[in-house]
Amino acid sequence: MTLPAGLDPHSPVIVGVGQLLDRDGGREPIDLIVEAIAAAEADAGVSGLAARADVIGVVPMVSWRYLDPAVPISERIGASPTERWYPSMGGNTPQQLVNKAAVAISAGESRVAIVCGGEAFKTRMAARKSGEHLDWLKQPDDVAPTWGDTQLDMVHPAELARGILMPTQVYPMFENALRHRAGRSAAEHSEVISQLWAGFSAVAATNPYSVDRVARSAEEIATVTATNRMIGFPYTKHMVSNPDLDSSSAVILCSAEVADAAGISRDNWVFVRSGTDGADPYMSERQDFTSSAAMRVAGSAALDLAGVTVDEVAHLDVYSCFPSAVELACAELGIGLDRQLTVYGGLCFAGGPWNNPVGHAIAAMCGVLRGDPGSVGLVTANGGLVQKHAFGVYSTKPPVNGFRYAHPQFAIDAAAEKRQVAADHQGPATVETWTVMHERDGSRVLGIVAALTPDGSRTWGLSHDQDTLATMEIDDLVGARATVGVEGQLVLD
Repeated sequence: MTLPAGLDPHSPVIVGVGQLLDRDGGREPIDLIVEAIAAAEADAGVSGLAARADVIGVVPMVSWRYLDPAVPISERIGASPTERWYPSMGGNTPQQLVNKAAVAISAGESRVAIVCGGEAFKTRMAARKSGEHLDWLKQPDDVAPTWGDTQLDMVHPAELARGILMPTQVYPMFENALRHRAGRSAAEHSEVISQLWAGFSAVAATNPYSVDRVARSAEEIATVTATNRMIGFPYTKHMVSNPDLDSSSAVILCSAEVADAAGISRDNWVFVRSGTDGADPYMSERQDFTSSAAMRVAGSAALDLAGVTVDEVAHLDVYSCFPSAVELACAELGIGLDRQLTVYGGLCFAGGPWNNPVGHAIAAMCGVLRGDPGSVGLVTANGGLVQKHAFGVYSTKPPVNGFRYAHPQFAIDAAAEKRQVAADHQGPATVETWTVMHERDGSRVLGIVAALTPDGSRTWGLSHDQDTLATMEIDDLVGARATVGVEGQLVLD
C-alpha cells in the first residue's frame, strides 16, 4: 500500500481496539488489560504489533494499587516502551492519554502507542466481603512511570471540611440548579432526565460489553423501588454510574506511515483529528452550577481544530456519570438532548469502570465510525467533580490540516472568574442549590446546600432536620433565605 497524496505520514491513527467484560470475575486488572490488548492487536490484523509499542499509557486504576502498571503489561506483551504513562485519577484520562499519544505520534516521537485501562472492582469488593486474600501483583515503592502521578486532588478544603467529596453528593446539586434554570417542578424534571437516561439504556442494551443489557423505560428509571432506591435527590440508583464490574479496553495507535507499512487494512483506520484538554475551578470557586467554561472552551476548540461544527458530528459519546454531566456538556456545545448521545451506553448501564468508561467509549466509537466511513465522531470525557475535561474528534477520513491539539487553559481561566470562598461563614445566606442524601433503607439522612453569603462568597451548609429534608424534595429552594450556623448547620428561614 501507499499513503494517499497529501496525507502526513505522521498522522495518528487508531488501528486496533479491544474490549472485555468479565462476568465470571476472579482475575486481576493487569490480566484483563493484557487480554484487551490482545483483542486490539487481533482487530488490527497484524501479529506482533503490540510488542512494537514505544508508548504505553494506562488509565489509573481504583480496584488495585499499581505504581507503574505499564511495566508488567510490557513484560506480558513483549514490549520495551521508552515511555510509560500513568496519570492521576479522573474519568478524563482515557481521552487525555489518546490526546497525548496522538501528539507524540504526530511529532515523530512515537511510532506505536497503546492506551489501555481495566478494573476488577466487582472481584475486589466480593473478596473484601468474603475476607478472601487476593494474591495480586504488588510493585516496589521505588517504581514510577516516566510521566504521571497518583495524586488525587478533587475537592476544595471548604468542601472537605463539610464532608462533601463524593460524586453522588455533588452531581445532584448541579442537577437541581439546572432544574431551576429550566423552570421545572421536581416531577417535570424527573421525567426529562429519565427520558434522557432511557436513551442511554437503549444503546447499552445493544452493546455486548454492557453490564446491564436491559432496555429500561423512563418510568422504570424514575420510579423509586426497593431495587431502585433514591441515592441523592433527585437521582435514583438507575441514574447513578455503576462501577461494579470487571472490564478492560485497549486502543492501539500508530502513525499512518507505520500502519501503511504494516499492511493494516484501511478499513480499520480511524484518525484522531483533534484533541483538547482543560479544567474548571474547584466546585467552591465556580461562578455557578449551570455552566462549565472548560466544556465550552475546550470542547468548542476540539471541533474548531477538526474543522467541523457540532451539527456536522454524526456520532456522539457524551460523558454520562450522571444526567447533569450530559446536560452541562450538551448546553455548552449546542447539542440537542433529543440526539443519540452515546455509542456504548453510558456509565450507568454499559458500566462505569471508575476512570476507564471513556476507554470503552473510544473503542465503541471506532467501531461505529468504521461502519459509517467518512463520518465524524466526538467523544467527551469528564474527571473529578465536573472539573477535568478532555475531548477528541475522530473519523475514518483524514484531517485536511493534520492532527491538531490544544490545551486552552488560559482562555478557560479568563472565562471562569473564580468566586471567593467563605468556608467558616456564620450568618445569613441565599441557597444556590442543594441535594438530599439517602441511606440504603431509603431514609433521608443529610441535606447539603451550596449558598452565597451577602458579599457573594460561596459557603456550604448541612441539615439533618427531617422536616427540612422533606421540604428539600418538594420545593425549589434556589433563592431561599437561610442561616448558616456553627460547623455549617443550616436552617431555612
